[in-house]
Amino acid sequence: MKAFACIAAAATLVAFAAPASAQFAKAEDAVKYRQSALFVMGQHFGRLGAMANGRIPFDAKMAAENAEVVADMAKLPWVGFGAGTDKGTTKAKPEIWTEQAKFKDGHEKLVAETTKLATATKTGNLDALKTAFAATADTCKSCHDAFRNK
Repeated sequence: MKAFACIAAAATLVAFAAPASAQFAKAEDAVKYRQSALFVMGQHFGRLGAMANGRIPFDAKMAAENAEVVADMAKLPWVGFGAGTDKGTTKAKPEIWTEQAKFKDGHEKLVAETTKLATATKTGNLDALKTAFAATADTCKSCHDAFRNK
């Protein structure tokens, strides 16, 4: 019984110690993962933009729901930028891997801005949405300009 407990504990520790990049069997899987997360984030961000820019009526509940998705999705794609994921069908520039500190800073700014966006939409105030949306869009644009091929 004691041996079984030791083996179980060791197996648990090994499972938790595995690096995040090991979650992808192939580099292509990591690329698909990050692209999918960014696609979903973009779809929901676009809905917020349509409200912020007056293309569709402002709906506070819908804005808050979409902003929550954006904030959650903003945390996900970064693990998909591991070693070897710079090949294949990707718009990622090589600078992601050569300027990792700058890329990480962009990621952290995006997570912070999307969190502010989610908070702003909970006020139910269109002007708060517009301000937070513009700040988040600027953060997205600066990262795209530096790290994404057109």
